[in-house]
Amino acid sequence: MNRILQPFAHTQTIAAWPYTAVVAAIIAASLWVLAQAPVEGWQAGMGRGLRGGALCALATALGALPVLVVRTIPQRLADGLLGFGAGVMLAATAFSLVLPGLGAAERAGYSAWGAAGLVSAGVMLGALALLALDRSLVDDPLDEQRQLVPSRVVLFVLAILLHNVPEGMAVGVAAGGGLRGAEGLAMGIALQDVPEGLVVALILAGAGMARAKAVCIGALSGVVEPLAAVFSAWAVGISSLLLPWGLAFAAGAMLIAVGHSVIPEANRHGHGAIASLGLAIGFCLMMALDTALG
Repeated sequence: MNRILQPFAHTQTIAAWPYTAVVAAIIAASLWVLAQAPVEGWQAGMGRGLRGGALCALATALGALPVLVVRTIPQRLADGLLGFGAGVMLAATAFSLVLPGLGAAERAGYSAWGAAGLVSAGVMLGALALLALDRSLVDDPLDEQRQLVPSRVVLFVLAILLHNVPEGMAVGVAAGGGLRGAEGLAMGIALQDVPEGLVVALILAGAGMARAKAVCIGALSGVVEPLAAVFSAWAVGISSLLLPWGLAFAAGAMLIAVGHSVIPEANRHGHGAIASLGLAIGFCLMMALDTALG
């Protein structure tokens, strides 16, 4: 991949407008939700989940936008950004999902060992569910002659889409359960969604896809987050007994997303040290956000 920054070709401008309109619609809808979503009454949990998910979708779309004017970034920087995202997700798993899940289980009457067993079971269920979903999507790869981009790129984008599901679930469960750290969790996930949207769009553009279309797909990859957030907030709102299970399930799915997709991709190009440093920075930043806003 050419690592020199290149301007957007003017000849693509006319063909780009439908995809640009989709991205603009995602951004406008996210901004509207952030301003209008209800946060009081019986639908408060779902409203907070929708707002958190919309913030994540907005961050993903904004992160993809620079690809309209920039073809590539240095691979070392891209891998560092992926590592940063992995660190944020790991910290969110520990501090915003597992620990509150243990607390919720103990408040529901479980002993310390019982709470640990419940959360462990939920983590394993979430991990197995995401692995099963991943396998169902990639076990039957498309014929190479029919693909617009290489199989590796298709699988990576699918992995990003898959791990956006537990991110949205995490935001929704925290919001639906009324956790004190819900805002910090949404902000942290949105923060790591910015480089994530950028990297997805860059990879697709680097594989030969028109940049406007690559930006559109990068932005659309974040739309699953508000959908997952609203559903999860609704499910947790039905019964408080579902809260520890929901938190643990989201934690397990996010762990698999990090270990199975993000970290391997961040280390695939031989920049493991940069990716690991990004992971540490992301972990510390998310920990600080969770502490300060939780």
